[in-house]
Amino acid sequence: MVQSGKRLTRLAGVALAAGLVIGGVTGGSATASASASCGGSGAVTTLNGTLADGATYLIQCPGGAWNGTLYLYSHGYVTPGAANPAEDVGDPITASWMLAHGYALAGSSYATTGWAIQQALPDQINTLNTFDSTYGTPKTTVAWGHSLGGIITAGLIQDYPSRFDAALPMCGVLSGGVATWNTALDGAFAFQKLIDPSVQLVNITNPTANLENAEAAVAAAQQTAAGRARLALVAALADIPGWFTPLSAEPGATDYTAQEANQYLWFTQVTFPFIFDFRADLEAKAGGNPSWNTGVNYSSDLPKSADASEVKALYSGAGLSLGHDVQTLNLSKRITAKPTAVAWLAKNISFDGDISVPVLTMHTTGDGLVVPENEQAYKAVVDQAGHGALLRQIFVNRAGHCAFTPAETITAVQTLENRLSTGKWNVPDPAAMNADAAALGPQFNVYTQGTSLVPTAPAFINYTPARYLRPFDLPSRHWRFTQ
Repeated sequence: MVQSGKRLTRLAGVALAAGLVIGGVTGGSATASASASCGGSGAVTTLNGTLADGATYLIQCPGGAWNGTLYLYSHGYVTPGAANPAEDVGDPITASWMLAHGYALAGSSYATTGWAIQQALPDQINTLNTFDSTYGTPKTTVAWGHSLGGIITAGLIQDYPSRFDAALPMCGVLSGGVATWNTALDGAFAFQKLIDPSVQLVNITNPTANLENAEAAVAAAQQTAAGRARLALVAALADIPGWFTPLSAEPGATDYTAQEANQYLWFTQVTFPFIFDFRADLEAKAGGNPSWNTGVNYSSDLPKSADASEVKALYSGAGLSLGHDVQTLNLSKRITAKPTAVAWLAKNISFDGDISVPVLTMHTTGDGLVVPENEQAYKAVVDQAGHGALLRQIFVNRAGHCAFTPAETITAVQTLENRLSTGKWNVPDPAAMNADAAALGPQFNVYTQGTSLVPTAPAFINYTPARYLRPFDLPSRHWRFTQ
């Protein structure tokens, strides 16, 4: 599900009246006209095209009768400048089930890569407009997506609530853009102050060299007990879990050595490119640095971290003073943000919790890129806005970012569809959800490792994420209207 360091390219895993350039249709007899029918041709039909801003889109209609529901898929983060094809579903096995059960699928590439939310939101709406003008308006439209696509999914139902009937953000960046990049800054700040003073945290002038310096420093730190303790502190400020490899056994609750070794893998294979390289792309889009740590008290944040016990144990074993290092962070010169850049990132996007359609979120418990604490942040703002009855959250007990099986994804879809058809939530307990997923059959209970499909049992679990350490919420529209 993740790729190593600078080779990482895509992670599953942010103008309604814009003109469209319609592309061709393959696999069936549909044509790009208002009279085209979606489904019923006997073969899956595929519509490709290009939006006015250069983003491409992909639409698939089922070979059998269309059930009237469209799932609009938002894909994950694409490394700046990498290939960026349109996607309309997270994996081909899930796609086959969705199409076989009468669902239509759609999605766009977005006009840019990196933190592409400013373009992704209108591009997804214009893809939806293309579907409507070609096949007619669906009776039900569901937004769904992975990773950055999860935050885009939540952004779509916030900014365009009338266009959607439900949403399924998976492994989503649901703390919002400002909180996410503030959290990234906290870890990078600790890394700079305690391990490598040479790295640039913001206003990065040479992203490639900056990442290379950080990679060299983290490798050196991992060779000593003191370095490993400090890396655990860096991880704790972002709540990075000590579990990395999907389908591996989770380290024991007090196996702090193994937990830190897994956090090191998150750093070197996934998260450091974002912290020390891709931030430059974000800042270019935002027009400056949108992150700050002024006013942050690391002495009070650390005890709230899910990794606090690990940090204490590794510091003790290394003979280091944790209090001294945390005090070093608290006394160090802080980083301030550019207000206009913060405003841009808040718009692209943060959340006010004022949802108006059913939302089901899904997250793995061992996600070190988009940590499961994102779910707590989203639930908190939705509850504060008074819409908690519309939100349900489910968790899969597995390491990895967006490390779901097709069976788990389909079970989530079925749970959301039940909510739409009955008007009330009926979220089974984890044992029942696991039974439902298993009943789909062995072809869906698999996990992709490289080019192989590994039989994998469903792993839904009761789970309550820890508190997100650096929340940032927009004022609720509901609050403004009622106070």
